Amino acid sequence: MPNPRAVELVLSDAERDQLQAWSRRRKSAQALAQRSRIVLSAAAGARNTEIAKHLQITRGMAAKWRTRFAEQRLDGLLDEPRPGRPRTVSDARVEEVIVRTLESTPKDATHWSTRSMAAEVGLSQSAVSRIWRAFGLAPHRQETWKLSRDPQFVAKVRDVVGLYLDPPERAVVLCVDEKSQIQALDRTAPVLPMLPGTPERATHDYKRSGTSSLYAALDISTGKVIGSLHDRHRAIEFKKFLATLDREVPAELEVHLILDNASTHKTPAIKKWLAAHPRFVLHFTPTSSSWLNLVERWFSELTTKKLRRGSHRSVRQLNTDIRTWIDAWNESPRPFVWTKTADEILDSVARYCTRINDSGH
Repeated sequence: MPNPRAVELVLSDAERDQLQAWSRRRKSAQALAQRSRIVLSAAAGARNTEIAKHLQITRGMAAKWRTRFAEQRLDGLLDEPRPGRPRTVSDARVEEVIVRTLESTPKDATHWSTRSMAAEVGLSQSAVSRIWRAFGLAPHRQETWKLSRDPQFVAKVRDVVGLYLDPPERAVVLCVDEKSQIQALDRTAPVLPMLPGTPERATHDYKRSGTSSLYAALDISTGKVIGSLHDRHRAIEFKKFLATLDREVPAELEVHLILDNASTHKTPAIKKWLAAHPRFVLHFTPTSSSWLNLVERWFSELTTKKLRRGSHRSVRQLNTDIRTWIDAWNESPRPFVWTKTADEILDSVARYCTRINDSGH
């Protein structure tokens, strides 16, 4: 019995463009790409046998997608929903889980767990877990926040952000802060090195060998850091650090310092020093707003890459390690780029305040 004649295909310009786009996929939707190539070859006049040989598929597959396209056009190439196990949790039960999670707490705890919620609503733990994941609910997590009560919050935000986004000419802008009470810690037993399949291991307990305080100034334009280590962090140490900055920064440049409201920054001795060095201009961040000082981001790098897993038997060894790390940073410094405008920050704070006021608490 002779084979039936293959249906002829004529493509519109839009269909051809879409098929060509699908056929060019290299990583995703490979089944759809192959079906598109079959239809494009068929529209070019190729027979099913030729298509099968060229694309290394069966003749039956070529005939199937040729016919499917002729009947349903582009929609015929898309996968239909596959049959599967019917849903066992109704929309009403899903809504019940969500409402209870958001609007109530268990009698014996501050937050729901999958086990307690499952017992409450009569579902399995896995079902509760799937619902929570689908709607982004995580009752076990809690984040902290703090709003500044500084009466000059708006003015200070505009001042500091203005320096970040539009620094003055013939001036250097330095973000300054102190990381105090850095502990020289030594583990009570040697650290065991990493092995294939086994991470590095260290004892949970340690021996304290004293503390050190680091004053740091981050140049926002270059990312370079000027650091100074001291035994304490009083006004006298801050004054010494200002003298260090005075020596390091070229004399022809103004020096704008972004720093917090610590009392050591405002003593009579500091004010007297600043009066004698008029090129220094201080810009204070709002209270409880350390996030506005970019040097805090650099302190995070120092903590993560050097201090958190470091082991030091003495303050001298700790200080040597910190100085070495700062020197390595300054060999290839990376400035942190501030992107948000003052208006965007203030709008975000305003929205958050609105949420708090409307929360009912």
